[in-house]
Amino acid sequence: MMDAEVGDDVLDGDPTTARLEERVARLFGQEAALFFPSGTQANQTAVWVLSESGTEVLLEENAHLIHYELGALAALAGVQARPVTTTDGILTPSAARRGWRRASRFLPRISMMAAENTHNASGGRLLPLECWDGLVRLADERRVPIHLDGARIWHAAVAADIPLERLTRGATTVMVSFSKGLGCPVGSCLVGGRDVLGRAWEIRKRLGGGMRQTGILAAACLYALDHHVERLEEDHRLARLLAHRLTDNEFVSAREPETNILMLELTGEMGSADAVSQLDAAGVRVVEFGSRTLRAVMHLDVAKDDVEQAADTIARVVDR
Repeated sequence: MMDAEVGDDVLDGDPTTARLEERVARLFGQEAALFFPSGTQANQTAVWVLSESGTEVLLEENAHLIHYELGALAALAGVQARPVTTTDGILTPSAARRGWRRASRFLPRISMMAAENTHNASGGRLLPLECWDGLVRLADERRVPIHLDGARIWHAAVAADIPLERLTRGATTVMVSFSKGLGCPVGSCLVGGRDVLGRAWEIRKRLGGGMRQTGILAAACLYALDHHVERLEEDHRLARLLAHRLTDNEFVSAREPETNILMLELTGEMGSADAVSQLDAAGVRVVEFGSRTLRAVMHLDVAKDDVEQAADTIARVVDR
């Protein structure tokens, strides 16, 4: 990062950032990519560009775009969510069709669709390729754009052993994050067609995302693409290890993880707020994800010994 060749990304471009954007665009089979300081800003820029104020975005009811971006759909783009209920976080084409409003002068119109892969709130679940392809066909049929929140798309590609370009084929835009499993301190990209990203550049600037020597940050992303993608399988393996270590515990139930996120359901008397507090004091950091649900995430800084120690600590703490 200290040795990165830099320029002014607002005025005439930063050479290292340009290299990152070109590489990411190639990886996803798209015409262009645009660097963002955060995934939320990139997601919201995509919605702003692709949707129409006063309409709806159709997406799964527990999507990151709904719950973890502070009402930005309405506050920034002037659209509301059209949430589709699922049992597992997977937006299937049939579920999307059921959620589609009938045409009426009295009802808001759906102007875009959005999906998420992997799905954060359901524990890093993979969006099956056949579901994605069906959503793309539905978007084409209804003549609306489709955005993919691919903050953890790297995990999906490694777990499913499917190229990024194939996993996202047909998307109007895709957001990808470098600060999740790839371990970078900052950074996401929005990928798509040149015309769409030309408008996205304007929205990014409006939102305060125009930065100067971004090559300092982009250099970390380039390093991560070289060194941290294939190792994601280690994160998936460690998530499975933690789940298996807790299999026989009567006070906690671990869902079998598909990628690097493990959801833990507390089955004893202890609630999640107390569990988070006591685990933190014991050196294990998890997130409260409901009154009786905890989320544990494996990443670059977690090793096998850490997982084994965490399993022992969790078993001890919840057994009260």
